[in-house]
Amino acid sequence: MVSRVGRVLMSAVAGLALLGAVPAHAAEKPKTSANVKHVANVPKQGPFAAEDAYNTDLAFQGRYAYQGNYNGFTVYDIGDPAKPRVVSRVSCPGAQNDVSVTGKLLFLSVDESRSGDSCASDYGSPTDKGAWEGIRIFDISDKARPKYVKAVKTACGSHTHTLVPDKKGKAVYLYVSSYGPGDILAGCKPPHDKISIVKVPLDKPTAAKVVATPVLFPEQSGGPTTSGCHDITVYPAKDLAAGACMGDGVLLDIADREKPKVTNRVTDENFAFWHSATFNNTGTKVFFTDELGGGAAGVCDKATGAERGADAVYDISGGELARQAYFKIPRSQDKRQNCVAHNGSLIPVKGKDIMVQAWYQGGVSFVDFTDPAKPQEIGFFERPPFKGRDIAGSWSAYYYNGYVYSSDIQKGLDVLRIDDPRTDPAKKVKLKVLNTQTQYGY
Repeated sequence: MVSRVGRVLMSAVAGLALLGAVPAHAAEKPKTSANVKHVANVPKQGPFAAEDAYNTDLAFQGRYAYQGNYNGFTVYDIGDPAKPRVVSRVSCPGAQNDVSVTGKLLFLSVDESRSGDSCASDYGSPTDKGAWEGIRIFDISDKARPKYVKAVKTACGSHTHTLVPDKKGKAVYLYVSSYGPGDILAGCKPPHDKISIVKVPLDKPTAAKVVATPVLFPEQSGGPTTSGCHDITVYPAKDLAAGACMGDGVLLDIADREKPKVTNRVTDENFAFWHSATFNNTGTKVFFTDELGGGAAGVCDKATGAERGADAVYDISGGELARQAYFKIPRSQDKRQNCVAHNGSLIPVKGKDIMVQAWYQGGVSFVDFTDPAKPQEIGFFERPPFKGRDIAGSWSAYYYNGYVYSSDIQKGLDVLRIDDPRTDPAKKVKLKVLNTQTQYGY
């Protein structure tokens, strides 16, 4: 989401819950295309059940899925996708708690001022120099009892982060994206034209620290300015990254992990807020999203049009980004339903470029952009309008080992399956880990 939401959340208590999935047919009936099936749902529970306890991003490792929430994170056993089971739920408040995993470590992004870095902290004043926001690190060796390891404070907090492996396999870097500077903010004063890079030694995560804060957008006289990035996706094998940086879409050379360099930068007259980026498998295209309205507005309607609050497909030609087409879900939503392009991932079909993507209350969309000039929807899943007063819908929708997992802000975790000749080959691809901002070839 765009806004840096400050809210007083529940006190932190680590807990264990063992819950089964609710059969899809037992809940309210969603709409789906003929090739998409709603397999299961695990509703929000306990300290995460409140309407303002938003479910956020997802990461995967082996038979486990990890779901961020404004109140902490949940570990699921998805060994049987039709019967996902909660293994543990850790209360550790801090927006947005976007999550990534590697080995025995889990990382959370915190983008709101807290009174301290512990899970027992309260909301803190953003004008207080002692307030904390940044990265929290957990040991998940025991999935039933994750342990808090370390916190690293970063400038302007951590709205999202991207896990980047080093080239020796001894450490990972976290590219921390943040934005929203202000003169009165103690830890986030302008200009904020940089990212923070946290290095985490895998054998000693307690030594994690900020090792660089590279300025990606040095101001030029008369040129456009930016105030940070929202999201960065890396393709480590190609030393390549794509950034959604406020008013710009960028390509970066990350051959030197601690010194990423912008190699190409574009703007788009129809983009209000560059939100995220996804490479195709060969690294020759980038699928950018525009989060017009910040996730809280309803912009999937005829009045807004098909080119705003949408996706844009860009070819990478000669090291430069060239826009080919826009994509937006073809189903018009009620203006009261928050709906805009949001988080998605590739479906691993060799020779094809197919994505699954979350659209908040617009649901989950499957889109084929193999022909970059003519992206088209090939399937969808959509819940009825949310009856509460807050935002709702699918925050993230990712394909992992034959199924799609959707993190629904209000309804919990949904499991979907698409059966279609265009996507069926992906069922043969088995991954050991998935952090969608860290892409590998398949």
